[in-house]
Amino acid sequence: MAYEAVVDVGIIAVAHFRNPLEEDALRLLKRILAFEVRALIPVSTFLGASIIMTKYLKLPPKDVNDKLRLTLSVNSPAYYEDLKKEDVVRALDLSSYFRIESWDAYLLALAEKLGVHVILSIDETLRKRVSEKFLVVNPFRDKMKQYYEFIEKIRKRVAER
Repeated sequence: MAYEAVVDVGIIAVAHFRNPLEEDALRLLKRILAFEVRALIPVSTFLGASIIMTKYLKLPPKDVNDKLRLTLSVNSPAYYEDLKKEDVVRALDLSSYFRIESWDAYLLALAEKLGVHVILSIDETLRKRVSEKFLVVNPFRDKMKQYYEFIEKIRKRVAER
């Protein structure tokens, strides 16, 4: 099965809570799960999405995890369920080389392993740091200003509590 891209945690997160990217993210996620877009989704991204939404955005854990669980109930060839030690070791090497978080480096390690050079991500820093070897594509690039303004409002509300 040939994949064309690897999906980052941000894509999963924005598809699971109300925000300016949600509708576009859901459409993309549905296309990926139907394998119309041949992208690989490491199932571990769902754990990362849960952390982002509950710890940083302070969304209710039950609501977040119910939505993530519902998405995981879809049977799809896009899911990558195998976390191997050698992939983690390679991720640690790539993390050091590119000076990126080990999670992002894990996506690169999987991409390398599968011969894929495209990462679907909203992470601009990742795009800049790995551009010598990978193409990081933000499918929502035209709406990011709106999204960041929305996130800033959430952060201010959380800080006021």
